Amino acid sequence: MKPSRRKFTASFKAQVALEALKERETMSELSKRFEVHSNLITQWKQEFLERSSELFEKQTPVKVDEKEQEKLYAKIGQLEMERDFLKKNLKKLGQ
Repeated sequence: MKPSRRKFTASFKAQVALEALKERETMSELSKRFEVHSNLITQWKQEFLERSSELFEKQTPVKVDEKEQEKLYAKIGQLEMERDFLKKNLKKLGQ
């Protein structure tokens, strides 16, 4: 039976890539320490460098459509009125 492939989390990959970028240990030392092949570490390091600029890009906040927001507020108001009406009539029936 063939062993299943190991899956690594994004945080683990980032940690390994950062350690590789620090260059305090050789690639073979990192491979032994994290128990992954040196080619994987190289790939993760390269991807980290390529995509690191995405972290600092300004993200635009999602705009809620004003008309949709007004509809939702109107619906909330209608539901509150219905609830109040039902409360009053329930009290009358309970007497």
